[in-house]
Amino acid sequence: MNLSPNNRQRLLMILAGTAIVLLVLDSIVFTPLTKTWQAHSAEIAKLQRNVTEGRSMIANAARTEAKWKEMQTQALPMEPAQAEQVLITAFDQWGRASNIELGSIKPQWKRGATTRYSQLECRVDATGSLATLSRFLYEVEKSALALRVDSVELTSRDDSGQKLTLGLLVSGLRFAPLEGRQ
Repeated sequence: MNLSPNNRQRLLMILAGTAIVLLVLDSIVFTPLTKTWQAHSAEIAKLQRNVTEGRSMIANAARTEAKWKEMQTQALPMEPAQAEQVLITAFDQWGRASNIELGSIKPQWKRGATTRYSQLECRVDATGSLATLSRFLYEVEKSALALRVDSVELTSRDDSGQKLTLGLLVSGLRFAPLEGRQ
C-alpha cells in the first residue's frame, strides 16, 4: 500500500486526533467513572456490613436486654453510704477468704462521663504471698458486683519475694449521679 504524502499526512492527523480524543475521554470520563465506581463499591460493602451487624443486633436484642438488666442489678446501691459499705464489706470478705492482710481501703467518689452514673473508686493495699494475692484478685474479678480493676501493683517486701504488697485500684459502678459538689 503506497500512500501519497497528502494521504499519509491526513492519516497521521486522524490518528493523532483520535489519540488526543482518547486521552481527553480517559481523563474526563473513564478515570472519574472508575473512581466513582470504586467509591460506590466500597460504600455498598460498608452498608452491607452495617446491615449484617444490625440484623445481628436485632437477633440478639433479648439477650442484650437481659444482660443489661443483670448488669444493673449488680451495680452498687443508689445510696452512697450503702454503696461504700457494700464494697468495703466485699473487700473484707475476699481478704478473709484468700487469707491476706488488708492494709487500707480508701474509697473516693468520681463523676461519670454523663449524669446517668457515678463511680466509687477504691484504693486497696494488701499484703500476702503470691498465691494468696492471686486468690484475692480472682475473688475480685469473679465478683457479681459491677467492678473494674483499673490498676494492679505488686511490690516485694523482702529479699526472697515471699511477702508481697498489692496496690489495687478498683472502680465500682453506681447508676446515680454524684450528689453535691458541682
